[in-house]
Amino acid sequence: MNKAELIEAVAKATKMTKVDAEMALNTTLDTIKKSVKKGEDVTLIGFGTFTKTKRKARIGRNPQTGKEIKIPAMTVPKFRPGREFKDILK
Repeated sequence: MNKAELIEAVAKATKMTKVDAEMALNTTLDTIKKSVKKGEDVTLIGFGTFTKTKRKARIGRNPQTGKEIKIPAMTVPKFRPGREFKDILK
């Protein structure tokens, strides 16, 4: 499912217009991104938690040449699924 299909499904389920559903989805995603960027965890009970984590610097390999390269430390987003979400997938 892509974003357009998700918008269509939300619009149909909530009897909203596609424009309103798209605005709601975009606002939700933007709010999650801004909160995680600030360092706040976003927890949606039953779905999961979005967090910001630090990844250490490490040595990697260029797969084409086999040469070692330095991968710098960076901050990355992380998602941990909630219990209900995990149970649905079993």
